[in-house]
Amino acid sequence: MSYQVIARKYRPQCFAEVVGQEHVTQTLSNAITAGRIAHAYLFCGPRGTGKTTIARIFAKALNCTGGPKADFDVADVRCVEIADGRALDVLEIDGASNNGVEQVRELRETCKYSPAAGKFKIYIIDEVHMLSSAAFNALLKTLEEPPAHVKFLFATTDPQKVLPTILSRCQRFDLRRIPNKLIVQHLASIAQTEKVKIDDAALHGIARGADGGMRDAESTLDQLISFCGETIEENDVLSMFGLTARSQILALSGAILTGDAERALCELNSLANGGKDLARLLADLLNHFRNLLVYQVSKGDLSLLEISEAEKTVLAEQSKLATTDAFARILETLTDAEGRLRDAASKKILLEVALLKAIQAVRAVSLDAVLKQLQQLRAEGEGTASPALPSSATVTRASLIAETPPPAYTAPRPSQTSSTVSAPAPAAPEPPSPTIATSPVSDLNLLWPQLLEAIGRASQFTRSYLIEAHPVSFMKETLIIGFDPEFADHLSLVDNPKNHALIQTKLRELGHAHATVKFAKSERPLGFNAPPPTASAAPTTAAAAVTKSAVTEPPKKKTTAPVSMEEFKEDALIKQALEVFKGQIVDVRK
Repeated sequence: MSYQVIARKYRPQCFAEVVGQEHVTQTLSNAITAGRIAHAYLFCGPRGTGKTTIARIFAKALNCTGGPKADFDVADVRCVEIADGRALDVLEIDGASNNGVEQVRELRETCKYSPAAGKFKIYIIDEVHMLSSAAFNALLKTLEEPPAHVKFLFATTDPQKVLPTILSRCQRFDLRRIPNKLIVQHLASIAQTEKVKIDDAALHGIARGADGGMRDAESTLDQLISFCGETIEENDVLSMFGLTARSQILALSGAILTGDAERALCELNSLANGGKDLARLLADLLNHFRNLLVYQVSKGDLSLLEISEAEKTVLAEQSKLATTDAFARILETLTDAEGRLRDAASKKILLEVALLKAIQAVRAVSLDAVLKQLQQLRAEGEGTASPALPSSATVTRASLIAETPPPAYTAPRPSQTSSTVSAPAPAAPEPPSPTIATSPVSDLNLLWPQLLEAIGRASQFTRSYLIEAHPVSFMKETLIIGFDPEFADHLSLVDNPKNHALIQTKLRELGHAHATVKFAKSERPLGFNAPPPTASAAPTTAAAAVTKSAVTEPPKKKTTAPVSMEEFKEDALIKQALEVFKGQIVDVRK
């Protein structure tokens, strides 16, 4: 007798022998038992998962002696004829080569005749999606109202190409990829029958390469037996598929999780020089990190994973090296690389960059963590020397004020000044008596907006901090600038010699040649956001004259000074952010 390949020799002959498709075989068995047999069935799924095999078994169950029976005898004469392809009542048609309307019309003519021996006339059409539109349309009427003795069994790997009018007339069964665990068990049984010695790692390698297809796995085992003889090891499987050894995948993932970039690149270089399929390597790496993520999220539930016993210990160890967010970022990085690998001119370079990005992703900080840390800095307040960023609401308000001239306000009452103003440093002069003022209140109302505008032309950073400030008093040529307790952390950012000199220079330009500046913590006055004064207010200083001119003359386009890189680097808040997040300044833009 001529040699028969393993895929045919061990092809399932009854429902019980089908591996991994119990949801289909059980449904068909129940339908036969209950007498609820439809006239058309569609079996969908990847290659090598058992579509045509199940169709043949179903045909046996329908046309066996004394049938229909789900538990038929595989040695029955009619069943043997169907298995050998000799049954007159079971016709197998290849949809790829018989896809014309003429063949379908011939089928319509022959289906009118009664079956020769069995109970039903059964048509098995493989790759039915290859039929032309005209052939589909010619089949519609017969498929909708076939003779009682006719059954149609369709199989396809691409159900999307089947016309919806055909799909609606069939009972559809979707076959899934067979789990690696079941493939390993089935191959081990075949190897034992064939008296072939094969180790567990080699069986798992075959299952990985088969990608859920039992026929592919059986064909590979057949090829390995021809190549290796009666003893098969993992290296034989890896060399045939171009796969990477599981130990190498674990070593590469360990290098990523520990941040060892040199080791990761050396492992990749060794695999590439060994002729490994880089696309397959990336897929295996993705699958491993997926297992790590699932293992960590499920708290060690191995029922969700398809792994060998040797991998369980490694998953338990490596899952402790990173957080769930880190695993998710690694998967996102590798998935992005997988999508671009097909079109990459140099797959190795793309994979090297992906590994380096994955290493960075392990130590990256999520946006939520950044915001939480910023809020923690802000909450520390004046109890620490480290400045904090304003809240998002503060930033929004500051941005709006920066775009338009600040509103005028009403100066605080003397009694409020004396009770709330406090000096930030011992070296600062004592608060002057609130009863002695050198300028009218209206002058201070007009001076503050002009001062902010002048400061902004020289330093946007200093102006941004002063947006939340307010003038407290201007007595004895000393301008006291106050910050509400809510923004007290701004004091450490502006109270320095550089800003003192800048503000005093701008005061001199506005007509106050001998003015000095002092910063203090003071409650914001209730009238700070009052409407601006009317144009009839009589200015008595140079600052007032400038303001009146600005009101009566047409507005001029405001120019904003460019951001200085040196000023940006020297800003106290920027320095603090660089220290906290271990970053570096790459570019400064408006």
